[in-house]
Amino acid sequence: MADTRDLLLEIGVEELPARFCLPTLEQLEAKAKAALAEARLAHGQVLTLGTPRRLVLLVRDLALQQDDRDIVARGPARKAAFDAQGQPTKAAEGFARGQGVAVSNLFIQTDEKGVEYVYARKHEAGQSVVTILPPLLRNLIYSLDFPKSMRWGARTMRFARPIRWLLCLLGDRRVPFEVEGVETGRETRGHRTLTPEGMPPVESVHDYFTKCAHSHVMVDPVQRKNVIWHQVQTVARELGGYVPRNEDLLEEITWLVEQPYAFHGQFDPAFLEVPAEVLVTSMREHQRYFPVYESEGGRLLPYFIAVRNGLDHHLDNVRHGNEKVLNARLTDARFFWDEDRRQRLEDRLDTLQTVVFQEKLGSQYDRTMRLLGLSHTVSGDLGYDYATRAKALRAAQLCKCDLITHMVFEFPELQGVMGREYALVQGEEPEVANGIFEHYLPRGAGDALPQSPAGIIVGLADKLDTLAGYFGLGLIPTGSNDPLALRRAAQGVVSVLIERGVRANLSELIGFALAGYNQFDDATRAKARDALLEFFRARLEGVMKERGFRYDVIEAVLAAGMADPVDALARAEALHSSLTNPEFAAVTSAFKRVANIAAKAEAEGEAVANAASRETQALVPAEAELWQAFSNLRAEAEAALEARDYGEFYRLATRLKQPVDAFFEQVLVMDPNPDVRRNRLAMLKEIAGLLTRPADLAKLTVGQ
Repeated sequence: MADTRDLLLEIGVEELPARFCLPTLEQLEAKAKAALAEARLAHGQVLTLGTPRRLVLLVRDLALQQDDRDIVARGPARKAAFDAQGQPTKAAEGFARGQGVAVSNLFIQTDEKGVEYVYARKHEAGQSVVTILPPLLRNLIYSLDFPKSMRWGARTMRFARPIRWLLCLLGDRRVPFEVEGVETGRETRGHRTLTPEGMPPVESVHDYFTKCAHSHVMVDPVQRKNVIWHQVQTVARELGGYVPRNEDLLEEITWLVEQPYAFHGQFDPAFLEVPAEVLVTSMREHQRYFPVYESEGGRLLPYFIAVRNGLDHHLDNVRHGNEKVLNARLTDARFFWDEDRRQRLEDRLDTLQTVVFQEKLGSQYDRTMRLLGLSHTVSGDLGYDYATRAKALRAAQLCKCDLITHMVFEFPELQGVMGREYALVQGEEPEVANGIFEHYLPRGAGDALPQSPAGIIVGLADKLDTLAGYFGLGLIPTGSNDPLALRRAAQGVVSVLIERGVRANLSELIGFALAGYNQFDDATRAKARDALLEFFRARLEGVMKERGFRYDVIEAVLAAGMADPVDALARAEALHSSLTNPEFAAVTSAFKRVANIAAKAEAEGEAVANAASRETQALVPAEAELWQAFSNLRAEAEAALEARDYGEFYRLATRLKQPVDAFFEQVLVMDPNPDVRRNRLAMLKEIAGLLTRPADLAKLTVGQ
């Protein structure tokens, strides 16, 4: 087995922003693997570790010698390399000399175009890893990029934060190189306040982890995260409370500390008069504290749990400082709460004229007026009763009024939440208040969906209005770029319709939304409508893929129509399920043939014969049998389609297999007699028109 050593690289920096850390380590791992592969260096597991002050690359079992390789180089064409007598020309001699091989070792091969070329094969011995690593690792560090970079001192290099030290070891041997004047060494640095400067040199890769542990640096982020959560739960139990796991907050705190220590603080219970969401936002978003509840789903308690970067030294002072800072924030929040309640939401409506929604789309007041009209149309289109529509319209009228409150100005993430709370204390019906909050849902992947009719109606209106406005301006997302979160809005519409079982025609709703913008002409509206339908199609396709439908089933269903997402999903489920039935799967090939041939009837321009006239025509037996079977089936199939019982529809359709097969075996569709040909094409067109209504069966790959 080849001799190997573990490789360790530590990039020591000033504290990195928490949001930079994990993406940078992922990037470091991927680029390191690519660089090692390109350098032909065999290795074992590649790991990345780190804290806010260090990025660490660990490569297990790195080969000490680069793999050998045989290189085949192409030279001149044979006719240029050898003369008529087969003797090498100067071109061949020059090529051989350049490749370091004898002319006699050249060989001839024919390329993919049939041209003969001269080739040379040479063996290249692998170099020592000691020679390869310095430039490889130096380039690896330079290749890292960040959302924001900086230069420092007289340096020309850009990095997220200044590089203060570099440690690089191959086993117990230092790997020498430098980056912007910082040379690699054996020195690392411990915790900023718990470990004095001048730590002993790191003797080996294994010794590095020992010294980190002794210097209060928990270098493994997975371990650090688990320790934090265990400590938080322990403190919560000591308080007799419960802390729900918040993955985003836990992840952020993991990248704020090197030596975590969780402790609790408390605040004045009088602050609990303020809505819990306000207190939790102050604690979580601004102070990175975990709120404590009485139980899962229970009321908020007057405690918080913080995580310090250190141990329990002077903990009372630290606790007091954190309590003091939080008290100031909660005092502001209570002031905003009291002050905002002095004015009713509806009295703020006119002030929305001073708040811009979008420069070319008007103010938030203009937007509210559009939402009122669109909510009225949507609620009627979805079949809600008068009382429900009235509550939805009230929610639409008030849904943006909290944008100009002190609380939402200070805590923008509380929009909708505060609208609900102010509406409740001002005597609005609970359905109206919930509609104000829920119209923003879902706010992202995995978020809750609106439950109330008012939330569904106003939420659909709000998202459709936003999409119509921006698509009307031509601001359509391209690639991964979506600064206006329009994909999220469209996904929200599709999710609400599907998960809540709301039957709607997207094409009509988009038309209603675009009609609310007087600044768009008819041509602009038509262009935006087509673009939006395609945009929604992509979202619906994604939902179907997530549910495991085959690509051809998705194509077949969407080709038959996607304006009603709930119906489209039902058709996909029925077709997907039917294809697992061997009896139905066996007939799809015949049905596809019907659909393909029937398409030719369009070119003939022949009107479809009705059942009564066809029965009087002289038909060959197989043709008459197919027409009779179709005539007998049609009423039941139409009833199944009307009831949207697509599974029953496909079950009924299997009754046509035998007469369809017999028809194609015994009848020439493209008969030389034009009248006969047109009649047969018209019959197939009529049959296909029914069979392909739920899905375009011609797009299925079954039977191919």
